[in-house]
Amino acid sequence: MHAEIETKPLKAAACMIGGMILIGFIDNYVAVIAGQISLWQFQLARTIPAIVLIVLLSKIGFGSLRPVRLWAVGVRSLLITVAMLFYFGSLAFMPIAQSLAGLFTSPIFVLLISVFWRGVKIGPWRVIAVLMGFAGILFVLNPDPANLSWVLLMPVAGGFFYALGSVATRSLCEGEQTLVMLMGLMVLQGAIGGVMLLVLGWVDPAVPSGADGFLLRPLVWPMWEAVPIVLLQAVGSVAGVGLLTKAYQLGEVSQVAVYEYSVMIFGPLFAFILFGQYLGALQGVGIALIATAGIIIASRSR
Repeated sequence: MHAEIETKPLKAAACMIGGMILIGFIDNYVAVIAGQISLWQFQLARTIPAIVLIVLLSKIGFGSLRPVRLWAVGVRSLLITVAMLFYFGSLAFMPIAQSLAGLFTSPIFVLLISVFWRGVKIGPWRVIAVLMGFAGILFVLNPDPANLSWVLLMPVAGGFFYALGSVATRSLCEGEQTLVMLMGLMVLQGAIGGVMLLVLGWVDPAVPSGADGFLLRPLVWPMWEAVPIVLLQAVGSVAGVGLLTKAYQLGEVSQVAVYEYSVMIFGPLFAFILFGQYLGALQGVGIALIATAGIIIASRSR
């Protein structure tokens, strides 16, 4: 089986790039619904069709929904859910290029976690990659010391929790099927979305208008304008993650991981085509630094 997987690098690359094209496309539309519903309603509404699709995929033979270790799937799902909340939340307040750059600092954090928590020794190339990656973060976010905002840190926090989720995936979820982990993630995202809607309905906070209210807006009903985008996200995310997982099954991990950074091309590209969203020269340099750092880390990892 391993020999067959290792002999399909082109198919692995095609699957990964296909998945990144999907994700780069659908994530641009989160900013569109940010002025209509909340992050929490988006997560809950997206969960329902996604779960139906996952169950159907299981029924037609794409994998079991029975976890090997339920607690491990739960821990991994919680970490990735927190990461996605930070990432999706940031899309309402900044260009997708900045959000993706923050999220894709995760390999840097994985490396740092490995060094400081697990005592892994790293060579000079990966030290350079870490420094390069953090320089890239500064270029992309371009923080103004006089006007620092917690919003700038949201996608980077997403990258940190995504890194923790990646570590949990490798160390706790060995042998778990893709559909199991995807189901755990969707169920938890929906549950947190539902709880937050109840809390916001009870607290009834003052909600800023437009996208600024994405994190504080309670339940909005009816939500017909947002339904097409929610369905697009549900189907697209399941398909995108499925292609990503298939890519890692077909190819060697460090080689396939390099292609994951193509989303940092496709996301801003679709933002420009769909919404005329430009990428500044400084941000372009920062994205290139973060992508290069991730590629170095992937290529130097065993």
